[in-house]
Amino acid sequence: MKRVVVTGMSGITSIGSDWDTIAANFAANRSGIRRMHEWDRFTELNTRLAGPIDDYQVPAHWTRKQLRSMGRVSRLAVGSAEQALADAGLLGDPSIKDGRMGVSCGSSTGSTDEIKAFGNMLLNSVAEGLNANSYVRMMPHTTAANISIFFGLTGRLIPTSSACTSGSHGIGYAYEAIKFGRLPLMLAGGAEELCPTEAMVFDALYATSLKNDAPQTSPRPYDKGRDGLVIGEGAGMLVLEDLEHALARGARIHAEIVGFGSNADGQHATRPELSTMRRAMELALEDAGLEPSAIGYVNGHGTATEQGDIAETLATSSLFGEHMPISSQKSFLGHTLGACGALESWFSIEMMNRDLYVHTFNLDEVDPECGKLDYLRNEFRSLSNEYVMNNNFAFGGVNTSLIFRRWH
Repeated sequence: MKRVVVTGMSGITSIGSDWDTIAANFAANRSGIRRMHEWDRFTELNTRLAGPIDDYQVPAHWTRKQLRSMGRVSRLAVGSAEQALADAGLLGDPSIKDGRMGVSCGSSTGSTDEIKAFGNMLLNSVAEGLNANSYVRMMPHTTAANISIFFGLTGRLIPTSSACTSGSHGIGYAYEAIKFGRLPLMLAGGAEELCPTEAMVFDALYATSLKNDAPQTSPRPYDKGRDGLVIGEGAGMLVLEDLEHALARGARIHAEIVGFGSNADGQHATRPELSTMRRAMELALEDAGLEPSAIGYVNGHGTATEQGDIAETLATSSLFGEHMPISSQKSFLGHTLGACGALESWFSIEMMNRDLYVHTFNLDEVDPECGKLDYLRNEFRSLSNEYVMNNNFAFGGVNTSLIFRRWH
């Protein structure tokens, strides 16, 4: 078995695209949530809140030829991948093109402008707006394929389109590919572009926040006064590497991945199951060869939905006990769907390496129905940990758990 380390990290979010900027916004309790006046035309959509990236521009050196197969979700994914490769010292390195590097990445869906154009063809019998690249921009594996093509990666390609676990599945499957010796390098993560249809998915379930006139007060994960989730967008990517390969090239190592667990509820498409959530965490611990007491912090999924928050925290508390520190960065970014597992993994590593952990924003009073845990509130918490866990749970009853170890 190979040991797997993280040698590159990056993310693009509504509150910044580098850790220092993002952390400063976390510390100042500045979220990326705003009222979406652009959505006022959707009269049957109740929520008007989202966490958009308003200022994203593709890098000036990207060519028109490179851009034509990329919708917004792929542009975010490729942009984050480029930053992660640069952080790993591998951007432009010929070694990533000889089959040694693969990509494992996903999103909830492809770019929705193209989906709209195909829908228009079915509804109105016209092919307006469709061209040779329309499907490539729409397809479920558009992020993984575009990353592979953009950087010339010829290793294995693993698409992970599993809604809110797309990013964590991307990291977990990449970790396993390296662990079992299939190849030494992987780009892994997830991305999502903002679309009102995504808000409508949760609106139809009465699961979106309606604090439309007070965007900075929502979402409120784990809070008694929460009223639903807020959709966001973004991308996160990690460079994963076989430890021997990383040491041989003198790479800087951010952390080691030591455990991954994933399973399915097998019960209901949208109602989370406490027992299988817990089992996913246990699978990650078993993979890492650790007891629950070894984990010093859990980065919770924390969507600010009643069923999700309660099931997740009861599962976490039943395994780790009431003294386990937990928080959710979705309180600042909204739910970035396919990106959240990758972004929250990046945040978990940054927090572990700095001994400083981000609180849950807007958590004024913990819901008494939630599990008994040490909820981080109001401000950063100083903690020193050897291991941290990141958990994500998705529609379809999909559960993931990742464990990261501090690198010494």
